[in-house]
Amino acid sequence: MIITPTNLKDLHVITREPREDDRGTFSRMFCQNELQKAGIDFTIVQINQGFSKHKGTLRGMHHQTTPKEEGKIFYCIQGSVFDAVIDMREDSPTYKKWFGIELNANNKKMLYIPKGFSHGYQTLEDNTLVEYFVSEFYSPEFEKGIRYDDPSIGIKWPLSQPLLSPKDKQWPLLSS
Repeated sequence: MIITPTNLKDLHVITREPREDDRGTFSRMFCQNELQKAGIDFTIVQINQGFSKHKGTLRGMHHQTTPKEEGKIFYCIQGSVFDAVIDMREDSPTYKKWFGIELNANNKKMLYIPKGFSHGYQTLEDNTLVEYFVSEFYSPEFEKGIRYDDPSIGIKWPLSQPLLSPKDKQWPLLSS
């Protein structure tokens, strides 16, 4: 695993290093020792999988608040997504900044999203499957969200006219 910091504090791209032979490939999806060497303290308590039938489906922006903040390791198994995060930690030098990356079935990239970040993704292909490891159990009473198109953040989503759930359409703007 290659763990690379991004321009947002504590956010990392993890690139798998498959070993290949004439039978196929093998790659490590998670290694607590390697994460700890990179300064990442992460324990998996839940693994989630999401399937989206249609290109342009946008899920987000979601996060959980204290005391149920969650970190994630997010990747794409089938198809492709534009994955976006916002640093919501008020004491962070990158507070309210966003980062986006394409994750797909072929590029071997995953995103480590620390606690205190809001997260969302938009599918770039039909029939896209994602999976993510989570460090905290889902707690709906601590779930919050931000509008995907909040102008104070300015995420540049690759596809216009996203397919959104009613819940995701109604998240507030940060200025609200």
